[in-house]
Amino acid sequence: MIRKAAYARGALIGNPSDGYFGKTIALTFTNFRADVVLYETPDLEILPNRRDHSRFNGIAELARDVKSFGYYGGIRLLKACVKKFHDYATRQGHPLHNRNFTLHYTSDIPHQVGLAGSSAIITACIRCLMEFYELAIPHPELANIILSVETEELGIAAGLQDRVAQVYGGLVYMDFDRETIQKQGFGRYEPLDPATLPPLYIAYRRDLAEGSEIVHNNLRQRFNQNDPAVLDAIRFWADLTDKARACLLANEGYKLGELLNANFDRRAALYDVGEGNRTMVEAARRTGASAKFTGSGGAIIGTYEDETMLQALKQALAAVRCEVLQPSISPPIPDFFGKVENRKSKIEI
Repeated sequence: MIRKAAYARGALIGNPSDGYFGKTIALTFTNFRADVVLYETPDLEILPNRRDHSRFNGIAELARDVKSFGYYGGIRLLKACVKKFHDYATRQGHPLHNRNFTLHYTSDIPHQVGLAGSSAIITACIRCLMEFYELAIPHPELANIILSVETEELGIAAGLQDRVAQVYGGLVYMDFDRETIQKQGFGRYEPLDPATLPPLYIAYRRDLAEGSEIVHNNLRQRFNQNDPAVLDAIRFWADLTDKARACLLANEGYKLGELLNANFDRRAALYDVGEGNRTMVEAARRTGASAKFTGSGGAIIGTYEDETMLQALKQALAAVRCEVLQPSISPPIPDFFGKVENRKSKIEI
């Protein structure tokens, strides 16, 4: 039996410029995770999770289920993942043995609130397949494959940020410079030391769940049309990301708060972020904490100063139906050629 995990992602700064040749810093945290289990069986089978069921107690339950998980669930992610893995192995000339397997997934990552739940399932699945078929894939290529599962197989608008963060683990700076990507097929990815981070919180509202493609599709159209406001924002977010990286390298993480606030303010000026999301950010900021989206909306990430501010933050966000947690940053993940981006970890990957 092979069991692999991938953790929730928090976009610290730069988001959503990751899909538009920008820069970003993101982290993965162990408070939420997706697990995929693979074990050998006579036939190839993908078992449904509770979000894949088709029997309901009534019409109201069906409506709630669709609102929470959409119409397709997670089985499509695993099917597309297996297909893409097969395609990659074929291109690489890596023979796949004829033994079959059964896949089963579980995930407690809140759905569609900007914590990268779908890419976590795909990441964990491909890690299982890599071990089962003894095929090592370098980190940059692995992130590209995970992205292609959603963009090419399923038609979901997405960028590399989530996949790079979940492949590398920990805290990662990413530069998606167009020329670099065109030259080598991937961006420049640099693991950073999570110990340089200031105290962070993450808060989310499950009732604000919304697919990232809704935001990305609008931005993509405007980006493709060379909308000056979008292009200026991408440059602005990239500059903020470099400033944040400099702060972390100088062990001045306490300066991040104002950069995170500026990140959200430019985003809110670019398009309507929605009343519920804005309320969440404003409630956090009234306590003195900083706040920005972790993704496309539904969850925020920010800095706070001390325990007193954290308790005030929890009370303020509870009043607007938000759940609050302190993220436990996952360690960096070694690649599958023996090279380690940082120290090895005992946490299961």
